[in-house]
Amino acid sequence: MTRNLVKPATPGLVRLDVLRAERLAPHWMRVTFGGGGIDRFVPLGYDQWFRLFLPLGGDEALERIPAKANKLFGYLKYLRIPEGERPVMRNYSVRAFRPAGPSGGAEIDVDFVLHGSGPTAGPASRWASQAHAGESVVIIDEGLRFNPERGVDRVLLVADETGAPAVASICASLPKTASGIALIEAPSGDDVLDFEAPPGIEVRWLVREPHAKPGSAALTALGELGAGTLPAHPLHAFVVGEQSLPTTARRMLIADHGIPKEQISFVGYWRAGASSPTPRSQATDEHDPFDASRGSAESGASA
Repeated sequence: MTRNLVKPATPGLVRLDVLRAERLAPHWMRVTFGGGGIDRFVPLGYDQWFRLFLPLGGDEALERIPAKANKLFGYLKYLRIPEGERPVMRNYSVRAFRPAGPSGGAEIDVDFVLHGSGPTAGPASRWASQAHAGESVVIIDEGLRFNPERGVDRVLLVADETGAPAVASICASLPKTASGIALIEAPSGDDVLDFEAPPGIEVRWLVREPHAKPGSAALTALGELGAGTLPAHPLHAFVVGEQSLPTTARRMLIADHGIPKEQISFVGYWRAGASSPTPRSQATDEHDPFDASRGSAESGASA
């Protein structure tokens, strides 16, 4: 099986408009995008993700985003935009894509995790909680980290809340005959969201104890899985969330369950107590050095 990630099919910058926003739960806000260059966007399903640029310094700042702001030299050009004018860049998953939605055109749903309030909330959280129709953003498609070539018939999906949109989208993309387990953390019982999954996928929401570290409940649940409770090999495991979750889970899957590392996709979306983006030297295997957050929790607590 190849370890290559799936490359994006949509080149360059794509400008989109906010069509509507909906509060789904205490820590969830869904923003729907469309219009603009949406017809250029090629949906890939699974955990398709993108760079999202928010014009906190005004819409005119979107015109200053370099065409390759997701690459090193383009990123350096992006950093030259004066602070206060520079659009905020964060990484998010496509929760759902509709070729024709209520707006009459194609639509992309993005689910934002909301942490903190007022001065404790990160810029993406503040933006999402106040998003309104007509606002513009820019995205850069980044493809998939869940590589279907590693398998889609038997899966183990593990995530904290920042990875929940990716897991939900993966479940929507799997064949109806797929089997496996999805372990997903939620910060509260009110934040458990239903989503469609193949009948053979057992979805377990894990409500984290107050003040517990994100990922801790998922690791406990993973450690309690006996050898006979996992789908038969070959198995494609996908683990995402706060950095210690995928790195620790990967070691457990290899040592305790004998899953070959080539069959494990793992991504550290964010790191507790650290500013983002994560430096290259601290990035987990297959972790993007510019990966501020996806799903998302800025500086480990607020998106």
